[in-house]
Parts: sequence; structure tokens; C-alpha cells
Amino acid sequence: MLPAKDALTICFAHAAYRMQDRFAARATGIRSVEVRDRAALEGAIGGADVLVVSGLWKNDLIPLAPRLRFVQSISAGVDQYGKAEMAAAGIRLASAQGANARAVSEHALALILALSRLLPEARDNQAKCHWRGMIGDLTKREDELGGKTLLIVGLGRIGGRLAQLAKAFDMTVIGIRRDPAGGAGAADEVHGLDQLKALLPRADFVALTCPLTPETEGLIDAEALALMRPDSYLVNVARGRVCVESAVVEAMARGQLAGAALDCTEVEPLSPDSPLWAMPNVLITPHTAGETRRYEDNVLDLLMENLGRLWRGETALRNQVV
Repeated sequence: MLPAKDALTICFAHAAYRMQDRFAARATGIRSVEVRDRAALEGAIGGADVLVVSGLWKNDLIPLAPRLRFVQSISAGVDQYGKAEMAAAGIRLASAQGANARAVSEHALALILALSRLLPEARDNQAKCHWRGMIGDLTKREDELGGKTLLIVGLGRIGGRLAQLAKAFDMTVIGIRRDPAGGAGAADEVHGLDQLKALLPRADFVALTCPLTPETEGLIDAEALALMRPDSYLVNVARGRVCVESAVVEAMARGQLAGAALDCTEVEPLSPDSPLWAMPNVLITPHTAGETRRYEDNVLDLLMENLGRLWRGETALRNQVV
């Protein structure tokens, strides 16, 4: 059970997000503290009943947190949390799934547009004060999205929203989801993950919006990339380990794909000596797909809903993991 509202302490732990500032604006009367690094978190967690955290979490914090009863993850992904260890310690866990669905889907579409409209090349030309002339080779021109096929791997909240946006551009959308019977939504077709290899050759764009699970880790490997057409594009706004990064590097170096847009990599930050940085047909954003000016408030909405459920003695949390 959580302490009463007037006895509760929330610890916000993130290197950059302004969680406490946005929480204070709600005037809840609940005591809160904020830390920015691991050392400060280790010092503060012993007095926290609720922890709002993402990348600073490590499972070895559990013995330091005798009062901790609930962790609200700031991120949708929860692969860093030891579920069994938390359950054994009586700590509940909920993800921030859905808090960034609009942001990540918009970012994915922005990457698709950037690739098709050659915006990275335009920015490079601007830096060189180069006015590019007209192009006679049709294969080297900017392209239109209408009539193109988008394969979305992970037709959940983010993938479903991306499907809606893509349909506004008259794209054909094929979705892959763990349970195809869950519905196609805006997609024209929906299939199970076992159909991925059969569907890859049909796609002009392959967008990864799936969670990182044992089934999706390394999903896009050399074999999968070889099934994609040489005029197709890969867009990853999921997790870096959904792709085998060395295979992506090799595919890009060989010209096996027309291009790739990556918001996440296997190890973050991406190493300065990674070949991906210098590849002209690769667009990299530093895991910022879900980061918007509204993100803190989106997470706080989830936090307050879950606190209300816990105070009422309800067993189910919003986005419950543990």
C-alpha cells in the first residue's frame, strides 16, 4: 500500500527532463525531489515511496529502496527493469506506453518524408552553398509517397498512429503485429510476425515501431535486409537492438538499400567511429523521436492516474508491467 497523499514522497530521476518543474505546476501538495545522476539517485531513493525514472534505473537499486512501492517508467520500453526482482520486493511497475505515440509516429513519418524528398542531401548542399541542378536520372530524384507501400513492424499505438498518417499520404499500409486478430486499424492488411520475410520484398519503406522482446531482438538481420528491395528504405524508431547493426552497415555500404533512417542504435550514444555517421544515405537522429515539449506532462498524466488507482486499492495499473 502507498502512504497517504500527505505522507508520500516522489523521486523524479532523469538526466534532462524537467519532471519536477511540470509536477510543481500541478500544485498537488505531494512532496517530491529530483535527481539528475546515478550518485544522487542512490542517495535519494531510500526516502522515496514512488520513483519516476528511465535510463538511470539499475536493478541493484532495489536493496537501497526499502520504502519504494511503485515505479512509473518515463519510457515506453521497460527492458531495463528486473520484473521478478521488483515483484519479489513488492514494487509495482508501469510503463509510459502511449505517452509518446503521437510524437514517435510523427517522427517516423518525418524520417520517411526526409528520405523520399532527399532532405539530408539538400541540407548538405546548403552547407556547401551548392544549388543543385535538375536531374535527368529518374532514380536519383525526389519521390512522392502516394502509391508507395509502407510495412509497419509493430502495429501497436505508435504503429497504428503511423498507419493513419501514412494513409493521409495515399500510401498502402501493411501492418505486422503479434496478434493479427487484434485489428488492422488504418492498415490495409495485417499479418503475424511469421510473415515478415514474405512481406519485406513488397515494401518501399519498412518502419520498425515494435517493442524490444526476445522475438524482435535482431529481427532485421542480414537475411531480412537481403529480402528488401534495393530501392527501399529502413526506418527504425523502435529500439536499436531490433536491428543487427553490423548487417545494416554492410547493407548500406554495398548499396543494398536506398537508405536508412535510425533514431536508435545498438549502443547509445552511437560511437564516433561508427561508419553510419559518414554514410550519405543514412539519416541519424539521437533517440529523440519521443522527445517533445509535452512529454513530461504526458508521463505525469499516467503517474497521477496510477497513484489514484493505488490509493483506491485497485489491483490493475495503467500500462501495468508488475
